[in-house]
Amino acid sequence: MLHERRSQRPLSSPGNEKDIPVTADVEADSWAATLTPRLAQFVAVARHEHVTRAAQQLGMPQSTLSRSMARLEHDLGVALFARHGRTVSLTAAGRTFLATVDRALSEVDRAAESVRADADPAAGKVAFGFLHTMGSETVPELIRAFRTDHPRVRFQLVQNYGEAMIERLRAGDLDLCLTSPVPDEPDLVSRRLDEQKLRLVVPDDHPLATRKRIRLAEAAGELFVTLEPGYGLRRITDALCAEAGFTPKVAFEGEDPETLRGLVAAGLGVGLLPPPAVPRPGVVELTVTAPRAVREIGVAWLDGHPDTPPVAAFKKFLLSRRGQLLLHR
Repeated sequence: MLHERRSQRPLSSPGNEKDIPVTADVEADSWAATLTPRLAQFVAVARHEHVTRAAQQLGMPQSTLSRSMARLEHDLGVALFARHGRTVSLTAAGRTFLATVDRALSEVDRAAESVRADADPAAGKVAFGFLHTMGSETVPELIRAFRTDHPRVRFQLVQNYGEAMIERLRAGDLDLCLTSPVPDEPDLVSRRLDEQKLRLVVPDDHPLATRKRIRLAEAAGELFVTLEPGYGLRRITDALCAEAGFTPKVAFEGEDPETLRGLVAAGLGVGLLPPPAVPRPGVVELTVTAPRAVREIGVAWLDGHPDTPPVAAFKKFLLSRRGQLLLHR
Protein backbone atom coordinates (compact mmCIF):
# COMPACT_ATOMS: atom_id res chain seq x y z
CA MET A 1 0.00 0.00 0.00
CA LEU A 2 1.30 3.46 -0.87
CA HIS A 3 1.68 6.06 1.86
CA GLU A 4 2.27 9.80 1.55
CA ARG A 5 5.05 11.61 3.34
CA ARG A 6 4.75 15.39 3.59
CA SER A 7 6.97 18.23 4.71
CA GLN A 8 5.72 21.33 6.46
CA ARG A 9 6.86 23.54 3.56
CA PRO A 10 7.73 23.28 -0.11
CA LEU A 11 11.26 22.87 -1.41
CA SER A 12 12.34 26.16 -3.04
CA SER A 13 14.96 26.13 -5.75
CA PRO A 14 17.07 29.02 -7.04
CA GLY A 15 16.76 30.53 -10.51
CA ASN A 16 13.76 29.79 -12.64
CA GLU A 17 12.80 26.50 -10.96
CA LYS A 18 9.30 26.01 -9.65
CA ASP A 19 8.63 25.11 -6.07
CA ILE A 20 8.42 21.34 -5.72
CA PRO A 21 6.44 20.01 -2.76
CA VAL A 22 8.42 17.52 -0.75
CA THR A 23 5.84 14.80 -1.25
CA ALA A 24 6.54 11.17 -2.06
CA ASP A 25 3.79 8.75 -2.91
CA VAL A 26 5.99 5.74 -2.33
CA GLU A 27 7.49 3.85 0.55
CA ALA A 28 11.27 3.58 0.82
CA ASP A 29 11.29 -0.08 -0.17
CA SER A 30 9.49 0.69 -3.46
CA TRP A 31 11.80 3.40 -4.80
CA ALA A 32 13.34 1.09 -7.39
CA ALA A 33 10.01 -0.02 -8.82
CA THR A 34 8.72 3.55 -8.90
CA LEU A 35 11.78 5.30 -10.32
CA THR A 36 13.32 2.74 -12.66
CA PRO A 37 11.15 3.45 -15.73
CA ARG A 38 12.26 7.12 -15.66
CA LEU A 39 15.97 6.71 -14.92
CA ALA A 40 17.14 6.40 -18.52
CA GLN A 41 15.04 9.44 -19.39
CA PHE A 42 16.66 11.39 -16.56
CA VAL A 43 20.14 10.49 -17.81
CA ALA A 44 19.29 11.59 -21.34
CA VAL A 45 18.02 15.00 -20.15
CA ALA A 46 21.06 15.40 -17.88
CA ARG A 47 23.46 14.61 -20.75
CA HIS A 48 21.80 16.91 -23.31
CA GLU A 49 20.83 19.63 -20.82
CA HIS A 50 17.92 20.14 -23.17
CA VAL A 51 14.54 18.42 -22.96
CA THR A 52 13.75 18.68 -26.67
CA ARG A 53 17.01 17.08 -27.79
CA ALA A 54 16.68 14.37 -25.12
CA ALA A 55 13.14 13.63 -26.28
CA GLN A 56 14.36 13.31 -29.87
CA GLN A 57 17.05 10.84 -28.78
CA LEU A 58 14.51 8.80 -26.81
CA GLY A 59 11.90 8.93 -29.58
CA MET A 60 9.17 10.36 -27.38
CA PRO A 61 7.18 13.64 -27.28
CA GLN A 62 8.85 16.51 -25.45
CA SER A 63 5.72 17.09 -23.40
CA THR A 64 5.73 13.48 -22.22
CA LEU A 65 9.39 13.70 -21.21
CA SER A 66 8.83 17.00 -19.39
CA ARG A 67 5.96 15.50 -17.40
CA SER A 68 8.05 12.43 -16.62
CA MET A 69 10.90 14.54 -15.20
CA ALA A 70 8.47 16.65 -13.20
CA ARG A 71 6.96 13.48 -11.77
CA LEU A 72 10.42 12.13 -10.94
CA GLU A 73 11.23 15.28 -8.96
CA HIS A 74 7.80 15.15 -7.35
CA ASP A 75 8.28 11.56 -6.23
CA LEU A 76 11.75 12.27 -4.87
CA GLY A 77 10.75 15.57 -3.31
CA VAL A 78 13.98 17.04 -4.69
CA ALA A 79 14.72 19.48 -7.50
CA LEU A 80 17.05 17.72 -9.92
CA PHE A 81 17.12 20.40 -12.64
CA ALA A 82 17.41 24.16 -12.77
CA ARG A 83 15.34 25.43 -15.69
CA HIS A 84 16.77 28.16 -17.93
CA GLY A 85 14.29 28.74 -20.74
CA ARG A 86 14.62 25.79 -23.09
CA THR A 87 17.70 24.44 -21.40
CA VAL A 88 18.23 22.80 -18.05
CA SER A 89 21.18 22.17 -15.78
CA LEU A 90 21.64 19.77 -12.91
CA THR A 91 21.32 20.93 -9.34
CA ALA A 92 23.75 19.58 -6.73
CA ALA A 93 21.15 16.93 -5.89
CA GLY A 94 20.81 16.14 -9.61
CA ARG A 95 24.57 15.63 -9.99
CA THR A 96 24.62 13.28 -7.00
CA PHE A 97 21.63 11.39 -8.36
CA LEU A 98 23.15 11.15 -11.86
CA ALA A 99 26.38 9.57 -10.61
CA THR A 100 24.50 6.79 -8.83
CA VAL A 101 21.96 6.28 -11.62
CA ASP A 102 24.79 5.96 -14.15
CA ARG A 103 26.34 3.16 -12.11
CA ALA A 104 22.98 1.45 -11.63
CA LEU A 105 22.13 1.53 -15.34
CA SER A 106 25.60 0.28 -16.22
CA GLU A 107 25.04 -2.69 -13.90
CA VAL A 108 21.69 -3.36 -15.57
CA ASP A 109 23.39 -3.25 -18.99
CA ARG A 110 26.06 -5.69 -17.84
CA ALA A 111 23.45 -8.02 -16.32
CA ALA A 112 21.37 -7.95 -19.50
CA GLU A 113 24.41 -8.66 -21.69
CA SER A 114 25.45 -11.50 -19.38
CA VAL A 115 22.11 -13.31 -19.49
CA ARG A 116 21.82 -12.73 -23.24
CA ALA A 117 25.31 -14.15 -23.72
CA ASP A 118 24.48 -17.21 -21.61
CA ALA A 119 21.40 -17.86 -23.76
CA ASP A 120 23.19 -17.41 -27.07
CA PRO A 121 22.53 -20.53 -29.19
CA ALA A 122 26.10 -20.66 -30.51
CA ALA A 123 28.13 -19.50 -27.52
CA GLY A 124 25.84 -19.72 -24.49
CA LYS A 125 26.41 -21.46 -21.18
CA VAL A 126 25.28 -24.78 -19.73
CA ALA A 127 25.48 -25.31 -15.95
CA PHE A 128 26.05 -29.08 -15.73
CA GLY A 129 26.39 -31.17 -12.60
CA PHE A 130 27.68 -34.73 -12.40
CA LEU A 131 28.87 -37.39 -9.98
CA HIS A 132 32.54 -37.50 -9.00
CA THR A 133 32.86 -40.91 -10.69
CA MET A 134 31.74 -39.39 -14.00
CA GLY A 135 34.47 -36.74 -13.99
CA SER A 136 37.56 -38.54 -15.19
CA GLU A 137 36.27 -40.06 -18.42
CA THR A 138 32.54 -39.82 -19.05
CA VAL A 139 31.95 -36.08 -18.81
CA PRO A 140 35.09 -35.00 -20.70
CA GLU A 141 34.15 -37.39 -23.53
CA LEU A 142 30.55 -36.12 -23.57
CA ILE A 143 31.64 -32.50 -23.82
CA ARG A 144 34.25 -33.29 -26.47
CA ALA A 145 31.62 -35.04 -28.61
CA PHE A 146 29.00 -32.30 -28.09
CA ARG A 147 31.40 -29.52 -29.01
CA THR A 148 32.08 -31.12 -32.37
CA ASP A 149 28.85 -29.45 -33.51
CA HIS A 150 28.72 -26.72 -30.86
CA PRO A 151 32.34 -25.58 -30.53
CA ARG A 152 31.67 -22.28 -28.73
CA VAL A 153 29.18 -23.41 -26.07
CA ARG A 154 30.58 -22.83 -22.58
CA PHE A 155 30.14 -25.14 -19.59
CA GLN A 156 29.99 -24.42 -15.88
CA LEU A 157 30.85 -27.82 -14.42
CA VAL A 158 29.92 -28.90 -10.89
CA GLN A 159 31.00 -32.22 -9.36
CA ASN A 160 29.01 -33.37 -6.34
CA TYR A 161 26.96 -36.19 -4.92
CA GLY A 162 23.39 -36.77 -6.03
CA GLU A 163 21.38 -35.09 -3.27
CA ALA A 164 23.51 -31.95 -3.37
CA MET A 165 23.04 -31.66 -7.14
CA ILE A 166 19.27 -32.06 -6.83
CA GLU A 167 19.27 -29.19 -4.31
CA ARG A 168 21.23 -27.04 -6.78
CA LEU A 169 18.82 -27.93 -9.57
CA ARG A 170 15.95 -26.73 -7.40
CA ALA A 171 17.86 -23.55 -6.51
CA GLY A 172 18.39 -22.79 -10.20
CA ASP A 173 22.18 -23.15 -9.99
CA LEU A 174 22.23 -26.09 -12.43
CA ASP A 175 20.47 -26.69 -15.73
CA LEU A 176 21.08 -30.44 -15.89
CA CYS A 177 22.79 -33.13 -13.84
CA LEU A 178 24.01 -36.69 -14.31
CA THR A 179 23.17 -38.62 -11.18
CA SER A 180 22.47 -42.01 -9.66
CA PRO A 181 20.06 -43.39 -8.58
CA VAL A 182 17.78 -41.78 -11.16
CA PRO A 183 15.56 -39.47 -9.08
CA ASP A 184 11.80 -39.93 -8.92
CA GLU A 185 10.54 -36.60 -7.61
CA PRO A 186 7.37 -34.74 -8.65
CA ASP A 187 9.21 -31.47 -9.37
CA LEU A 188 11.92 -33.12 -11.48
CA VAL A 189 12.08 -34.70 -14.91
CA SER A 190 14.56 -37.54 -15.20
CA ARG A 191 15.57 -39.96 -17.91
CA ARG A 192 17.58 -43.16 -17.56
CA LEU A 193 20.63 -43.10 -19.83
CA ASP A 194 22.76 -46.11 -18.93
CA GLU A 195 23.74 -48.53 -16.22
CA GLN A 196 27.10 -49.34 -14.69
CA LYS A 197 28.17 -52.64 -13.19
CA LEU A 198 29.42 -52.55 -9.61
CA ARG A 199 32.19 -54.86 -8.49
CA LEU A 200 33.28 -56.18 -5.13
CA VAL A 201 36.79 -54.79 -4.68
CA VAL A 202 39.09 -56.73 -2.34
CA PRO A 203 42.80 -56.46 -1.41
CA ASP A 204 45.03 -58.51 -3.70
CA ASP A 205 46.17 -60.64 -0.74
CA HIS A 206 42.60 -61.34 0.45
CA PRO A 207 41.37 -64.97 0.47
CA LEU A 208 38.70 -63.98 -2.05
CA ALA A 209 41.26 -62.48 -4.44
CA THR A 210 41.70 -65.77 -6.28
CA ARG A 211 38.06 -65.65 -7.35
CA LYS A 212 36.65 -64.01 -10.48
CA ARG A 213 33.00 -64.08 -9.42
CA ILE A 214 31.21 -63.95 -6.13
CA ARG A 215 27.74 -63.87 -4.66
CA LEU A 216 27.47 -60.77 -2.47
CA ALA A 217 26.19 -62.88 0.44
CA GLU A 218 29.66 -64.46 0.64
CA ALA A 219 31.02 -61.08 1.79
CA ALA A 220 28.57 -60.76 4.68
CA GLY A 221 31.34 -61.18 7.24
CA GLU A 222 33.68 -58.61 5.72
CA LEU A 223 34.34 -55.04 6.81
CA PHE A 224 33.18 -52.58 4.16
CA VAL A 225 34.50 -49.20 3.08
CA THR A 226 31.67 -47.09 1.65
CA LEU A 227 30.65 -43.60 0.73
CA GLU A 228 29.01 -41.48 3.39
CA PRO A 229 25.23 -41.57 3.98
CA GLY A 230 23.45 -39.29 1.50
CA TYR A 231 25.50 -40.48 -1.47
CA GLY A 232 23.59 -42.44 -4.10
CA LEU A 233 26.18 -45.21 -4.23
CA ARG A 234 25.86 -45.66 -0.47
CA ARG A 235 22.11 -46.16 -0.80
CA ILE A 236 22.67 -48.66 -3.60
CA THR A 237 25.29 -50.54 -1.55
CA ASP A 238 23.00 -50.76 1.47
CA ALA A 239 20.09 -51.92 -0.72
CA LEU A 240 22.14 -54.63 -2.48
CA CYS A 241 23.52 -55.93 0.80
CA ALA A 242 20.01 -56.03 2.24
CA GLU A 243 18.87 -57.98 -0.83
CA ALA A 244 21.77 -60.38 -0.21
CA GLY A 245 20.55 -60.88 3.36
CA PHE A 246 22.90 -58.79 5.50
CA THR A 247 23.71 -55.30 6.74
CA PRO A 248 27.28 -54.29 5.88
CA LYS A 249 29.70 -53.70 8.74
CA VAL A 250 31.17 -50.32 7.82
CA ALA A 251 34.80 -49.70 8.75
CA PHE A 252 35.40 -46.45 6.85
CA GLU A 253 33.22 -43.88 5.10
CA GLY A 254 34.47 -41.44 2.49
CA GLU A 255 33.45 -39.04 -0.27
CA ASP A 256 35.34 -40.43 -3.25
CA PRO A 257 35.31 -43.97 -4.71
CA GLU A 258 38.98 -43.85 -5.65
CA THR A 259 39.90 -43.00 -2.06
CA LEU A 260 37.86 -46.01 -0.98
CA ARG A 261 39.72 -48.15 -3.52
CA GLY A 262 42.97 -46.99 -1.89
CA LEU A 263 41.65 -48.03 1.53
CA VAL A 264 40.83 -51.45 0.10
CA ALA A 265 44.37 -51.72 -1.30
CA ALA A 266 45.66 -50.94 2.20
CA GLY A 267 43.74 -53.93 3.55
CA LEU A 268 41.19 -51.90 5.51
CA GLY A 269 38.08 -53.54 4.06
CA VAL A 270 36.23 -54.43 0.88
CA GLY A 271 34.02 -52.17 -1.22
CA LEU A 272 31.21 -52.31 -3.75
CA LEU A 273 32.45 -49.83 -6.35
CA PRO A 274 32.09 -48.80 -10.01
CA PRO A 275 34.98 -49.62 -12.38
CA PRO A 276 38.03 -47.35 -12.03
CA ALA A 277 39.14 -45.02 -14.79
CA VAL A 278 42.62 -46.57 -14.53
CA PRO A 279 43.32 -50.02 -13.02
CA ARG A 280 44.67 -49.67 -9.50
CA PRO A 281 47.40 -51.95 -8.15
CA GLY A 282 46.83 -53.73 -4.87
CA VAL A 283 43.20 -54.69 -5.47
CA VAL A 284 41.22 -57.36 -7.28
CA GLU A 285 37.78 -56.56 -8.71
CA LEU A 286 35.25 -59.39 -8.57
CA THR A 287 32.10 -59.69 -10.68
CA VAL A 288 29.02 -59.92 -8.43
CA THR A 289 26.68 -62.62 -9.74
CA ALA A 290 23.85 -62.16 -7.24
CA PRO A 291 22.07 -59.94 -6.69
CA ARG A 292 22.45 -58.04 -9.96
CA ALA A 293 24.86 -55.29 -8.90
CA VAL A 294 24.41 -52.24 -11.12
CA ARG A 295 23.64 -48.58 -10.70
CA GLU A 296 21.49 -46.66 -13.13
CA ILE A 297 22.81 -43.33 -14.42
CA GLY A 298 20.33 -40.71 -15.55
CA VAL A 299 19.96 -37.06 -16.41
CA ALA A 300 17.61 -34.82 -14.43
CA TRP A 301 16.29 -31.29 -14.73
CA LEU A 302 13.72 -29.11 -13.01
CA ASP A 303 10.19 -29.62 -14.36
CA GLY A 304 8.78 -26.53 -16.05
CA HIS A 305 12.12 -24.73 -16.10
CA PRO A 306 12.58 -23.10 -19.53
CA ASP A 307 15.72 -24.11 -21.41
CA THR A 308 18.00 -21.68 -23.16
CA PRO A 309 19.01 -22.83 -26.67
CA PRO A 310 22.42 -24.23 -25.56
CA VAL A 311 20.82 -26.14 -22.66
CA ALA A 312 18.15 -27.55 -24.97
CA ALA A 313 20.83 -28.66 -27.45
CA PHE A 314 22.93 -30.37 -24.77
CA LYS A 315 19.87 -32.05 -23.26
CA LYS A 316 18.93 -33.43 -26.68
CA PHE A 317 22.51 -34.64 -27.12
CA LEU A 318 22.51 -36.44 -23.74
CA LEU A 319 19.20 -38.16 -24.49
CA SER A 320 20.65 -39.35 -27.81
CA ARG A 321 23.38 -41.18 -25.86
CA ARG A 322 21.04 -43.67 -24.16
CA GLY A 323 22.92 -46.93 -23.73
CA GLN A 324 26.16 -45.33 -24.93
CA LEU A 325 26.89 -42.93 -22.09
CA LEU A 326 29.58 -44.96 -20.38
CA LEU A 327 32.71 -46.69 -21.52
CA HIS A 328 31.65 -50.20 -20.51
CA ARG A 329 34.29 -52.40 -19.02
